[in-house]
Amino acid sequence: MNYYPFHDAKNELKGVVSRALDITDRKRSEDALRESEARFRALHNASFGGIAIHDKGVILECNQGLSEISGFGYDELIGMDGLLLIAEQSREAVMRNIRSGYEQPYEAFGVRKNGEEYPLRLEARNIPHKGKTVRVVEFRDITERKRAEAEHAKLQEQLIQAQKMETVGRLAGGVAHDFNNMLGVILGYTEMTLEQVSPGHPMYKALHGIQQAAQRSADLTGQLLAFARKQAIAPRIIDLNETVERMLKMLRRLIGEDIDLIWLPGRNLEPIKMDPTQIDKILANLCINARDAIAGVGKVTIETAAASLDEAWCAVHNETVPGEYMLLAISDNGCGMDRETLSHLFEPFFTTKEQGKGTGLGLASVYGAVTQNKGFINVYSEPGQGTTFKIYLRAYGDQSAGVEGKTLELPAEHGSETILLVEDEPAILEMTMMMLERLGYTVLAAATPGEAIRLAHEHAGSIDLLMTDVVMPEMNGQELAGYLLAHSPNLKCLFMSGYTANVIAQHGVLDKGVHFIQKPFTMEDLKRKLGQTLNRE
Repeated sequence: MNYYPFHDAKNELKGVVSRALDITDRKRSEDALRESEARFRALHNASFGGIAIHDKGVILECNQGLSEISGFGYDELIGMDGLLLIAEQSREAVMRNIRSGYEQPYEAFGVRKNGEEYPLRLEARNIPHKGKTVRVVEFRDITERKRAEAEHAKLQEQLIQAQKMETVGRLAGGVAHDFNNMLGVILGYTEMTLEQVSPGHPMYKALHGIQQAAQRSADLTGQLLAFARKQAIAPRIIDLNETVERMLKMLRRLIGEDIDLIWLPGRNLEPIKMDPTQIDKILANLCINARDAIAGVGKVTIETAAASLDEAWCAVHNETVPGEYMLLAISDNGCGMDRETLSHLFEPFFTTKEQGKGTGLGLASVYGAVTQNKGFINVYSEPGQGTTFKIYLRAYGDQSAGVEGKTLELPAEHGSETILLVEDEPAILEMTMMMLERLGYTVLAAATPGEAIRLAHEHAGSIDLLMTDVVMPEMNGQELAGYLLAHSPNLKCLFMSGYTANVIAQHGVLDKGVHFIQKPFTMEDLKRKLGQTLNRE
């Protein structure tokens, strides 16, 4: 409403003229516009991802979701070059899509304000804005999806491997069973014929050769039946140490004089229930393989110990269940194996030996004997670093193994230090990192020594402890520790390995005062060892 005064000729105020304008429609329109903008802003910020409007990369507007994903505040994002939100490895591809006006979803790697890279799904549209064309783009963090896909792929691979081994086992078992019956006939007729032929008869030598060949063939089919878990066994309660000791004399003859056989029995072992002849075959096969892996002189070490495995460790090891086990470990300092060889190790007829020097059934029969008794095997090997076979046999009377397992409880005592963790096996790296974080530690995780060195240089704060695998590519754990200690003399070190402590001692790691933890370890083992290493006990 407006007011206008009016005056007479003498300029005296005579009155006021008022003018009123009905602005109901305008107010209604303004309210509607504000409501629309509020609704748009609410939808904009409620998006399940980050949204940005940019002009050739420069951010003109964005929602709260982009701030949450990237770690930058809203005010920091406005006017920023959006390519700074993209990891360097993906920037060229993203810029190419911006220039071409690409409007299909695609994947890239983003980078957060703290430098962390993460997988990202991007989808953009070209829209008119103030007389020119700009792009609106959605950022979607797909870390969880990628993790789920990786887990699915891992489970699928395990399923395929299990199905393959089961199929091969059924085939091998069926063939071996029928062939064994025919060999029984051959051996029976040959034996009866030999009884009727004198040793001086021209046919005696030929018949004796047939008998020996048939017997060797019967031994091979026995190995196939063991792999297929169809071999007849007579399990009984036995002492593992006593069973191994009865085989030592024969094993020493088997491996020869150039190779030392070292026997290190564990104390206070519980009994196991198993056919002792299966232990004999396991020892014989593994010692023969160890002998063949050693060029010239060397060592084979047989050890026993008690082992308690928890859910955290079993979660990342296929076909294992928590519980109390007796461990039988056979180690050598031979040529070792690469990962490709390890992936086929227990398949029937797979061998790395020259033609005529191996059937490829020895390790398959070991696998069959162990799994037939509800045990499992782990193998640790690196080219040039020897091999350790760890066979876990369920302790007799253990009711937890295979039923419910032990409950994984979070230890009451927490740590607060920063640990640099180095492990080249992804599953072990992830599991150990999870354990350390649950114990309260800050973890810098590296898959290679080179990555560990980079993290140590880039980390702004102090690193209290290096926890590293001993045998790794690029450099071993001791060399890595030496390099880092030269720059940080107060750094504590904890070495870990799947090889036994006696094998690791050959690498010069287990000197006096050096801290070592042997895989597999439980969370309680880790907590105790960290307390000792960090001088808290």
